[in-house]
Amino acid sequence: MSKYVLFFKKEGYSKYTSHLDMQRLFKRAFRRAGVALSYSHGFNPHPLMSFAQPLSLGYSAEAEILEFSTDEPYETEVILGLLRDKMPQGMQVTAVLPVTERKPLAGLVAAADYEILIPVPFYDRSYDAVVRDYLAQEQILVMKRQKKSKEKKEVDIRGKIRSMEAVPSEGGEGVEILKRNLLQLNVRLDCGSQSNLSPELVIESFEAFTGIDVPRYQIEVCRKCLHFPEDSELEELYGGVR
Repeated sequence: MSKYVLFFKKEGYSKYTSHLDMQRLFKRAFRRAGVALSYSHGFNPHPLMSFAQPLSLGYSAEAEILEFSTDEPYETEVILGLLRDKMPQGMQVTAVLPVTERKPLAGLVAAADYEILIPVPFYDRSYDAVVRDYLAQEQILVMKRQKKSKEKKEVDIRGKIRSMEAVPSEGGEGVEILKRNLLQLNVRLDCGSQSNLSPELVIESFEAFTGIDVPRYQIEVCRKCLHFPEDSELEELYGGVR
């Protein structure tokens, strides 16, 4: 059995494709491309294919990871060429690499980088200073819905925010003019099975702290990349892709 990781972008209207539909999309893409995936054993076999981390509906992404296995070895460039023509608009496979790591990637992911774009009417303050004040809080309390009870509980998310910086967009020619009056927040958050923080809670708490009143549908979120432990094979491979 051979194991690979596939890197892909999710842009445009494809960001409204749900996680379950993404699984179906890739299963069909592999089938149409003629790449024979390995299957699990048992009463209901399923292809050995999984995402490193699910992506929330409505988020775009620049370097998502899908791991998969095949019974027979393939040249990675062959898989890449076969799949590129089978992806829908807004989905782009950028790289396929072989891996020897046997642990599921979901258990290895440690953090994720996000770009959050918030429309603001004008820059009436230093958002660098605002971010510093936001991060200087001993606690950042938000109401989070619990998975089991479905009830909301107050939790402190400060320890799960690894970094944050403000990057004002000044506008300009061409495409850049579309970003005029956008506040760009680059954040690194805990992500994975050990500790996980949704950007939604960061957006909610940051708006409450700053007094920014922007409807959620006007805010864009893009996951830029995932991070693995420094000594992980995946962190080394990913470093050459992102």
